[in-house]
Amino acid sequence: MAQQSTSQSLVNTSKTYIKPPYLKVGDTVAIVAPSGVLKNKFDDIERARALLKTWGLNTVVSDNLYAQNGHFAGTDEQRASDFQTALDDPKIKAIWCARGGYGTVRMMDMLDYSKFKLNPKWVIGYSDITALHNQIHDLGYQSLHAMMCISLTKNIADIPYTVSTFKDAIFGKPLSYTLKGSKYNKTGVVTAPLTGGNLTLLHTMLGSVSTIDTSGEILFIEEVGEYAYHIDRMLQSLKRAGYFENCKGILVGDMSRVRKNPTPFGESIEEIILNIAADYDFPVAFNMPAGHEKDNRAMFFGRTIEMKVTKDDTKIVFKD
Repeated sequence: MAQQSTSQSLVNTSKTYIKPPYLKVGDTVAIVAPSGVLKNKFDDIERARALLKTWGLNTVVSDNLYAQNGHFAGTDEQRASDFQTALDDPKIKAIWCARGGYGTVRMMDMLDYSKFKLNPKWVIGYSDITALHNQIHDLGYQSLHAMMCISLTKNIADIPYTVSTFKDAIFGKPLSYTLKGSKYNKTGVVTAPLTGGNLTLLHTMLGSVSTIDTSGEILFIEEVGEYAYHIDRMLQSLKRAGYFENCKGILVGDMSRVRKNPTPFGESIEEIILNIAADYDFPVAFNMPAGHEKDNRAMFFGRTIEMKVTKDDTKIVFKD
């Protein structure tokens, strides 16, 4: 097991990830739907397009954006085709996922990243889009964990940091956060690339070619609508698979709307996570505002961050 002192900075120099070009005024963003159906979401998409227009960006929507095949935004083949078109088009500078839900895992193995490697672009989203973040991470590229189209409220003043950090990220402005403290924080200082995403999707990727190697990296996790025992089970599975053996730290986002079991689990979510991390000498930081709440701050996956964790607060700086 990993035994590394948290009294000193743990600097990872073994992994670097290619950064796609930041956006500039006049660039084009493709809006795609690799997961759930967008029935009755036309106004949400138009609101997202209008927001990008105010920033000087053009948009195109995928051919099958409003298609429906049961739960999904079209068939697996349609969703894969739309995403592939956006990957292959050199005029597209970013791919903004309209929503999550479920479905990305059904189409991700149909994708060919050959042309993406010639013209890397930002892939943006969270939740179910974790599957694509993992895939892109394994290829050696950075991606953006941030709001999706249907995250927008009618009044963007309701989600000021969600929108402003998304804008800062895509245009290449520095990102840094000071998180509120927690008595559960496991203190330390670490500098390493950030990876991870939705816990269910990380668990889903286990044993596949799209699982991520967390060695030398900081793992971000978030979740929504799960029982405490299920969160524990997924973390135990990651631990048994070696996820934490050479991990450099854990950054915990929103664990939203935890469901209540008739028999109380007996541990808080914080305690579950700390018990998983007890065998390892790396820092653990809680209270990252990212995930399924309105305040969903942008984060670069594959980007090296410095994370300084104390009981009073956590300071995170994304290195360029």
